[in-house]
Amino acid sequence: MPDFAYTARTLDGQRLEGTLQAASQREALATLSGRDLFPLSVGTIGKQPTAAEGSPRVRSKYITPVYSQLASLLRSGVPMLRSLQVIREQASNPQLAFVLEDIKNRVEDGATLSDAMARHPKAFGELAVSVVRAGSEGGFLEDSLERVAAFTDQQEELRSRVVGALAYPVVIAVIGAIVVNGLIIFAVPMVEGLFARLKERGELPMVTEWLLLLSAFLQSYWWLAIAGIVGVVYGFSRWSASERGRNVLDRVKLKVPTVGPIYLNLAVARFCRVLGTLLKGGVPIVRSLEIAADSTGNRVLEQTVRDASDHITSGEPLAGPLAASGHFPRDVCEMIAVAEQANSLEIVLNQISDNLEKSTWRKIELFVRLLEPLLLLVLASAVLVVVIALLLPIIKASTTL
Repeated sequence: MPDFAYTARTLDGQRLEGTLQAASQREALATLSGRDLFPLSVGTIGKQPTAAEGSPRVRSKYITPVYSQLASLLRSGVPMLRSLQVIREQASNPQLAFVLEDIKNRVEDGATLSDAMARHPKAFGELAVSVVRAGSEGGFLEDSLERVAAFTDQQEELRSRVVGALAYPVVIAVIGAIVVNGLIIFAVPMVEGLFARLKERGELPMVTEWLLLLSAFLQSYWWLAIAGIVGVVYGFSRWSASERGRNVLDRVKLKVPTVGPIYLNLAVARFCRVLGTLLKGGVPIVRSLEIAADSTGNRVLEQTVRDASDHITSGEPLAGPLAASGHFPRDVCEMIAVAEQANSLEIVLNQISDNLEKSTWRKIELFVRLLEPLLLLVLASAVLVVVIALLLPIIKASTTL
C-alpha cells in the first residue's frame, strides 16, 4: 500500500503531521477521521510529475468535452486505455490530439491518469488534476470527471456570455475611432484652403485652429502617434505584469465605481465554484484553498484566501478571516459560516456561486445597455465637434460678405 503524508488537527485545534499507509486517499481520510483528527491535507509520498517540455496549449473549449466523454465511456464499462483511444481519434484539434496521445501512452506505461494530465499544465488546470487524482484514489473517478466537466462548462459559458455582451460596445468604439480619425486626416485638409483669408486676418475660430493643427500633425507625424500609442501600451503592459504594478492594479479594480463590484462578484463566484468543486471531489481543504486562491485572478483576494488558509491550519473556521478582510461580501461570509457549522460547505459554495453569477450577469447586462448609448453619444459628440469646427469659419465668412 502507498504511504500518505498528512497534516491534520485534533479536536482541540492542535496541528499534527505524520504519515500512514492506506490503499487510497479516501481510506487515508477515513483513518484520520477514525482517530478523531480533522484532515487538512493528505497526499501520497513520492515525486510529483513535472510538466512535459513542449506541452502545447489547448483552449478550454476543446478540453471541456473530454471530461464528460471520458466519464461516460468509463461509466459504460469501456476500459481506460480504450476510452482514451476513442477520444483521441475523435479529437479535431491537433494540439488536443497530441496531448491525449501522450496521456494514453503514459497510462499504458503504468502512470495514473492524474499524473499523466499533470504533465500538460497548459491543457489541464490544477483543479482538474487534483479532482481527478482524488477520484482515482477514492474510487469515484467517473463522478470526479463529471464534476470537472460541469465546472469547466459553466465557466466557459459565463466567459462566452461576458465576451458576447462586450463585443458590440467594443465594435462601436473601434468604428468611432476610425470615423473620427478619418475625418480629421482626410476631410479637414480638403477644406483648409477655404480658411486661408480668415487665418491671415486672425479671425479663424480657436476650435478650427486646433483642428487644423491636429490634422497637420497626424498627416505628417502619423508614425509618431502610432509609436507613442504602442509605447504607452507596451510600457503599461510591462508595468502591469510586474509585482508592484499588478498589486496596484488589482486594488484599483476592486474600487472602480460600477465595474469594481461586478469584477469582485465574478472573482468571488469563481473562487466559490472552484473551492466547492474541489471539496466535493475529495480534495483536502488546505490544498483546495491553495488552488482556489490562484483562481480568483486578483492578488488582493488571493492573499486574503491564503491568510484564511493559515487560520484554518490553526483550527479556526474559514468565514472569520474572509469577513475580517473586508474584501468578501458580508452575505457570502455569513452563508459560509452557516455551512461550516452544518458541515455542508461544498454544497453551499456552489449555491453561492450560482447566485452571484446570476446577479452579476444582470448587472453586466444593465451596464452594457447603458454603455452602448454612452459610446454612441461620445462618437456623435466627437463628430459634432469636427463639423462645428469646419462650419464656424464658413458661417463667419458668409456673414462678413
